[in-house]
Order: sequence, then structure tokens, then C-alpha cells
Amino acid sequence: MTQELDQMQKMLSGQDYDPLCPQLSNQRKRAKALCFEYNHCHPDQKGKRMQILSKLFNRSCKAVIEPNFYCDYGYNIDLGMNFYANHNCVILDSAKVCIGDNVMLGPSVTLATASHPLQPEQRLKDLGNAQPITIEDNVWIGMGAQILPGVTIGKNSVVAAGAVVAKDVPQAVLVAGVPAKVIRALS
Repeated sequence: MTQELDQMQKMLSGQDYDPLCPQLSNQRKRAKALCFEYNHCHPDQKGKRMQILSKLFNRSCKAVIEPNFYCDYGYNIDLGMNFYANHNCVILDSAKVCIGDNVMLGPSVTLATASHPLQPEQRLKDLGNAQPITIEDNVWIGMGAQILPGVTIGKNSVVAAGAVVAKDVPQAVLVAGVPAKVIRALS
């Protein structure tokens, strides 16, 4: 097994990894080229957009994602049925991002699985780590919200605009604030 493959396996298993290794750098370059192509399609080219998303996610995709859209790899993103992302969605998918059915993201939402060590000596080694994000069915994430590594958002919940979600969200609640806290239950 090569060192490059080791880095990809480390990334996918949540261990510290070198995001600058050639294999991961080339995979990000491919994803960024596909995002560029997607973001520059004419609005009437829905078929072409779907083809590009299918290449990016390595599977058929019927999602509605408004440009501009950005991701790191694409292959770590699993989208459920009836997914909608408004403009300027960013998904940093160094770890798995699983999104359920009937999920809506407002404009400028960021889902970030990637992180870096807290200690400067470790950061200087150019290491990263990643933890998965799970968004269950029927979730609405408001404009400008940020979902941090390792978070699960329970089904039927709402994340208010501008919230920074750093810990798991229970089912059927409204969360808001920085850091996001439960505001009330949703019935």
C-alpha cells in the first residue's frame, strides 16, 4: 500500500492525514474542476448540470443545487431524495456527509467535516482530520448556518439562519445562536 493510499484511508477513517499528498490533491482538483463547470452552466442547461453532479458524486443525482456550489471531493456526499441547496453552498467532505430526504439548505450554508489540530506544532505538520456529518430527513438549515465536524442533526429539525452547530441536534427542535442551542421543540 502506498503512502498516498494510506493518507486517503486515514482521511476516510477519521485519523490525522496529509491533505496535501498528491492523490488527495488530485481528487480535490477534479472536484473543483467539476464545480467550476457546474457553476458556469447556463440556467437552461439542467440536463448538463445533472450530468456534472452525477460525475461529481459518482452516482445519479436529482438534487437541485443552485450555483455557486463548492465541495472538496464529492464522492463523500450522499444526498437523499428531494434535496435543495440555495446559492453558495459549501460542503467540505473529507469525511462522509449523509443528507436525508426532504432537506433544504438556505443560501451560504457550510457543512465542514474537516478540521485541523489545536496545537500550532501539529498544524505546522500540515495535518488535517475529519469527522462525518449526518443530516436526517425533513431538516431545514437557514441562511449562513455552519455545521461543524462530527455533528448529527435529527429529523424534522430546523437550524436558524446564522447558527453555528457544534454539537448534535435532537429530533424536531429549533436551534439558533453561536454556538447553536435548542430554542424550542417543534410539534
